[in-house]
Amino acid sequence: RGGSTLWPPRSPDLNELDFYLWGYVKDVVYSRAPTTRLDMINRITRACEAITPDTFRNVERNFRQRLTSCLNNNGAHFEHLL
Repeated sequence: RGGSTLWPPRSPDLNELDFYLWGYVKDVVYSRAPTTRLDMINRITRACEAITPDTFRNVERNFRQRLTSCLNNNGAHFEHLL
C-alpha cells in the first residue's frame, strides 16, 4: 500500500513479501489472539518494529530457494518440493 508499485493481493507473481515476511508478521501478531482493534494495531506495529536484519536474510534465503525451485521446474508447480 502506498508504494510506487501496484501489486495485486494474491498475485501469481513471485515476491518475497508474500512468501515469507507476511507469514512471519502474522505468526508474531497471532501468537495470542488480539482482543481489540487497538490491540491488533499495536501488535502489528510491534511485529514490524521487531524485524531484524536476520529476518531480512531469512526472507532473501527463502525467496532464492523458491526461485531456484521455480526455475528447476520450468515454471510449473513446485511448492510440494520445498
